[in-house]
Order: sequence, then C-alpha cells, then structure tokens
Amino acid sequence: METAVVWFKTDLRISDNETLLKAIEQSDQIIPVYCFDDAHFECTKYGFKKTGSIRAQFLLESLRDLDENLRNIGSGLLIVKGKPEIEIPKIAKQFSAQKVFSKREVAFEELQTEKLVQEELLKVNCELETFCTSTLYNTEDLPFTLKTIPDVFTNFRKKTENEAKIRTKFKPPETIKSPTIPALKLPSLEELGLEPISIDSRAAIQFKGGETEADKRLMHYFFETKLLSTYKETRNGMVGADYSSKFSPWLALGCISPRTIYHEIKNYEKEYGANESTYWLVFELLWRDFFRIMFKKYQTKFFLYSGIQTKKENSKSLNESLLWSWINGTTKSDFINANMLELKQTGFMSNRGRQNVASYFCNELNMDWRIGAAYFEQELIDYDVCSNWGNWAYLAGVGNDPRGHRYFNIEKQAADYDKQMEFRNLWLTNK
Repeated sequence: METAVVWFKTDLRISDNETLLKAIEQSDQIIPVYCFDDAHFECTKYGFKKTGSIRAQFLLESLRDLDENLRNIGSGLLIVKGKPEIEIPKIAKQFSAQKVFSKREVAFEELQTEKLVQEELLKVNCELETFCTSTLYNTEDLPFTLKTIPDVFTNFRKKTENEAKIRTKFKPPETIKSPTIPALKLPSLEELGLEPISIDSRAAIQFKGGETEADKRLMHYFFETKLLSTYKETRNGMVGADYSSKFSPWLALGCISPRTIYHEIKNYEKEYGANESTYWLVFELLWRDFFRIMFKKYQTKFFLYSGIQTKKENSKSLNESLLWSWINGTTKSDFINANMLELKQTGFMSNRGRQNVASYFCNELNMDWRIGAAYFEQELIDYDVCSNWGNWAYLAGVGNDPRGHRYFNIEKQAADYDKQMEFRNLWLTNK
C-alpha cells in the first residue's frame, strides 16, 4: 500500500492546496502532520522570540480548525514537536511512507530545514516532493528566469501582468483515506515557552485562526458589505475592522491562498463591477509574490545590514533605552507611541503605521533596521518572513526601493492620517 506523509507548514488549509491533492492522487493513504519546530520558539540573536504569544495563539487556532476540516473528510492532523529533520523522517518510517509532500520554501532558514529533512528522509528510503502553494503566480509561469527577474517592483509587475496567467485554484478533496489519526493534541502556550495572553479590547479586529475564519472574513469584506469596492480609498485607515481587508494573518499561515482571494475578486467584479479598488487588492497580492521571489534570488542578503545593496556601511549600534522607548510607546512622538502600543497589545498594526514606525526607527532613532524587523517577527500576528524582512529592508533603503533611502515626516503623516486624533486618543488614553 502506497503511503504518503503530508507535512503541513504555512499552508494550513484543505482548499487550493496542491500539496494535499497530489498526495491523495498518488497514494492509497495519507498521514497529515504538523511539526512544532523547536527553532521557531527560540530567541534570535537580537534578543526577541522568533514567535510571540499572539502569533502562537493564532497558529494553535488554525491547527485546530485544520484538524476539524480534515476529520470531516476522513482524516485528521498528527502533531509532533521537535526538529523537523528528526520528527518528519520518524513519522515516515513509522508508517512506511514512500514520499513526503510539502510546501516549497524560499527563505534561507526554511530552505536549510527542508534540505536537512530531505537528507534524513533518503536514509529511510523516502522522497520529499514540494509544491508552490503560497503565491498568486506559479514561479514557473513567470516571464523571467531567477537571474533576470527585475529588482524593481514596477518592472516586475508590468511584465508579469502582461505575460503571465494566474492558474485556477484547486478544489478541496471530498474524502481522504488515512489510518486512524489520534485525537488532536496541541501544546499549550506554556509548553511552547510563552506567556498566556489576552488581546486588548481596543483591537481593530479580533482575529481567530483557521481556514473557516478566513473564508468568513472574505465573505464579509467582499459580498456581505461590498467594502472591496472602496478598498483603495480606505486602506490607509487606522481605526476599526473594515478600513482594510485584514486578510494578512490568514495569508501568512496559508489558511487562505492568494489565488482563492484573486478568483473571488474576479467573481465580485462580475457581480458588482471592477474598479481601482478591486485591482488594488490584486496589486498588493503581487507585492507578496515579489518579495517571495526576491528572497529566492538573494537568500541571506535580506538579513544583512547592507541588504541586497552593494554599499558597505558599519552597522549602527544598539541604544537600549531608545529601543525600549520605541517598543513600549514612550518615544517623543505620540503617533509612533500609539502604533507601537497597538502592536504590543494586539499583534497587529495598520500598513500606514508600519511604514511610519519603521521610518522612525531607522531615521530618528538611527538604529540597525534588523533589530526592528526582529521585534516585528516576534510580535506580528501576520508575520511572514519575506514580507516582513523585505519591507523593512525597503524602508531602510537597502532593499528593492529604486529611490533608495525612504524618510517619512512623522508629524505630517499624523496630521494626514489621524487628523481628528481618533487613533491616538484610542491608544494613548488609559482604558
């Protein structure tokens, strides 16, 4: 009997999941597995956890939902904890699996882990096969080779939009044949070395992990409220659940795919008409693709102080008191403080806020941008390695911005985007 392991990572869904469908097609039975990688819960060299409590809670909710969805069609989710290069081959050996199917990685640490798993699987006569499940466009459909992909987004976007097609999405499987999968046993936050948390009641939205919740959010933002039609005008908002789509946490864990969102945008346009706003959401999904491809192209460079630029500068030193004033929202800028308090207490921050606090960190506090990026990695509920480090490098002037160093006038930004001080009053007034 052909047995395969499906190693879930940041693709926690059953719809539009090529990895899962290919495993079902090629096997008699499958074993869905998620591994809590010990490395994801350690501290980085910058002194922050790789995964903070809020993001971990969202992950636990997403895994609970995935298990439920798998059980509805005859399977379930097996949970292991440790090093993937030890745990995944152990599962493969236990079930005499011939193949492990998983999502294809592009960032350096994730690729190193993938390589280690592949090497260990070969020792138990098992193959690893990977699939592109995180992007709007499949890499092989793009009109460039990896070497010739433009480093400027506009050039990449124009050629891609003109010459590449977005594939149709995969339907969810109707049934899965699996041996009996024991009842789901998730670790607690404490077992992951994290503190229990409660999200501040002022949060823009109370995020809950999982494909079911992602689908609900999509239906709400598109068809129930038709907010998609005004997205471009409202996306720079800062207060409330509906100024932007808020899809990012579910996209980061793969509870929903960019292609699913794209095809629902097309359905929406057929019913309610296309405009700049409906296009703009696709435009932003393409940015995600771009950063992912840049990581494939440049590997470790996005984690260097000089980023993907060739200029060499001495890294800026750390000023502990300035760093903690930024983290705790006690800087000289009330606009920065309000945004940083929102992040600390909810795990979320608006796009407008992110650009401002990053600019402030790099230009006003004059510190190494990677420290800020590492703090975001710990705190953001929607942390995605490529988008986070790619955006920070961009703001620091060492990434893909053709204009180089980017500086935000914080006072002007506050006056433009929080004119009535609604956002600042919300976060700077004691509850």
